[in-house]
Amino acid sequence: MASDGADGGSLLLTIDVSNTGIKFGLYPMDGGPLRARWRIATVREKTTDEYAMLLAQLCAHAGIRLEQISAVIMASVAPPLTPVFQELAASYLKREAIVVTHDSPIQTPLLVDNPWEVGADRVISALAAHALYAGPAIVIQFGTATSFDCVSAEGAFLGGAIAPGLGISANALASAASRLYQVELTPPPAALGTNTVHSMQSGIVFGHVGLVEGLVTRLRAEAPGGDHAKVIAHGGLADVMAQVTPCIDIVDPNLILAGLRIAYQRLRGDAETGGAR
Repeated sequence: MASDGADGGSLLLTIDVSNTGIKFGLYPMDGGPLRARWRIATVREKTTDEYAMLLAQLCAHAGIRLEQISAVIMASVAPPLTPVFQELAASYLKREAIVVTHDSPIQTPLLVDNPWEVGADRVISALAAHALYAGPAIVIQFGTATSFDCVSAEGAFLGGAIAPGLGISANALASAASRLYQVELTPPPAALGTNTVHSMQSGIVFGHVGLVEGLVTRLRAEAPGGDHAKVIAHGGLADVMAQVTPCIDIVDPNLILAGLRIAYQRLRGDAETGGAR
């Protein structure tokens, strides 16, 4: 995603580091919508300098100067890369990156047995879901794993479920069965496959639909206020799944980036806790 081409104005850099992809988002510090967004592959072997040069190139292509970045906030579920981006912020942007963790004071209570086990991405997605769409909610992230996070009407993180993601399921099937292979993760024409590709797509995609709908039904029955919960999806395969199940109410590809912007505002005591998207 390129910027709108406007010059000037200080920017907040939001960074979402996941196991398979890294998202960068740039928001105007004085409010306003997301100005630029990029997604790159997670490569644990890349150095601070390599990631910095890649970010500089992306910004330059969008007509943005690194000097415009006046603050950095990040969420990471890839611990080896957390210090890499902290060093990038310090060395190339001359800023100290705020790293969101389970104990960051962002007004999202974690009502679970072991709060330190909750990944920063789940904390931020719960924050964003409540701030932007109100509660109660069930947030589904379609990434390396498919995670289901329940958010109360008051904005508390209640727990949820974690299942293997679509990609993991497809890879496991192709690697464990000698006559099967990798297929595109798109819905087949019908559940009744008449060739190997369509049969695998049916089992993987429609099988995942069964998992999603089954867990949403159970979570709605168990979570307080769950029968009124909105189902909000994000992650790389959210659009695919939204095509094949009616249980998803909202698809928001920028949920974590928006949540990081809200977290920054709360950590800095900004009176405006939502802001424009």
